[in-house]
Amino acid sequence: MRRRRAFRLSRGVGRWYVWSVRRSRGNPGAARAPRAAPPPRSSSRPLPRPASRLLPRTRPGARDLGRDRSRPWSRPLAAGCLLLASLTGCLAADAGPGHAGRRAPEAFVALRDVAPGIDEEIRYASAHNFVGRVIDGYREPVCLLTRRAARALRAAQRALAEDGYSLLVYDCYRPQRAVDHFLRWADDPADTGERREFYPHVPKDRLFREGYLAARSGHSRGSTVDVTLQRPRGHPVDMGTHFDYFDPRSKPEAKDIGKRQRAAREVLHEALGAAGFERADTEWWHFTYREEPFPDRYFDFPVTREALRGPSS
Repeated sequence: MRRRRAFRLSRGVGRWYVWSVRRSRGNPGAARAPRAAPPPRSSSRPLPRPASRLLPRTRPGARDLGRDRSRPWSRPLAAGCLLLASLTGCLAADAGPGHAGRRAPEAFVALRDVAPGIDEEIRYASAHNFVGRVIDGYREPVCLLTRRAARALRAAQRALAEDGYSLLVYDCYRPQRAVDHFLRWADDPADTGERREFYPHVPKDRLFREGYLAARSGHSRGSTVDVTLQRPRGHPVDMGTHFDYFDPRSKPEAKDIGKRQRAAREVLHEALGAAGFERADTEWWHFTYREEPFPDRYFDFPVTREALRGPSS
């Protein structure tokens, strides 16, 4: 006797139930008629599946994430999810921060572990900066850099030591959240920060236009450092302007500074250039390692030793 199978999905206790409904009443003991051939694949209705695939699994808790044929819409949905995940992953690698977790890539180290002779004064981990308070993401006053940049900075330190100089770093790796903090500060005209010390001659609304601030910073790639010269025992060298002084005189080739100040900038430039760094056009203290390992990635993990994955060397 011909009969039609109907399937129903029940969500109670996470099981599938299936039963058969006869089209017409008849003798339960009568012999079954030969089963009709299934409809062609071109039919708009999906073909019935064997009941064995819908029965509860023999092992409780077992899951087969790759095969869920009880729902005909699961395949296109899964394919769409995979496509969306791949697209968002590509965008994150190419356009957005490349690492927004709590851990840094293994290529990052603490500068103090590689070059303990270089002094650190991480300004954005304190209130001594143009904003006037600790910047988001700076949990410790520690310099984090890629291993390549740290070793190159160590080479520059050794070369400068022969002439009686030493290095002092003000900023190293900078998370994207810190750059976003700068953006929020710049959008608030009432918050002038430490204008008298850091930008007395440039209106706040022109800091981006003049190139002193940007929506993205090379520091977030991990191979850029803000650094100056000092004599042994911490005596600073006069460089013409101080760090983060937003003024044309902070440009490396500025003419309206003294002869000794220009010479000091050239000493810093030559030492870091020989070690593989390239100087910025707008700030005498800003250097980026030429062979940086992450030229297109901007990271956002916090500035703290806990963010480092492995030992430094």
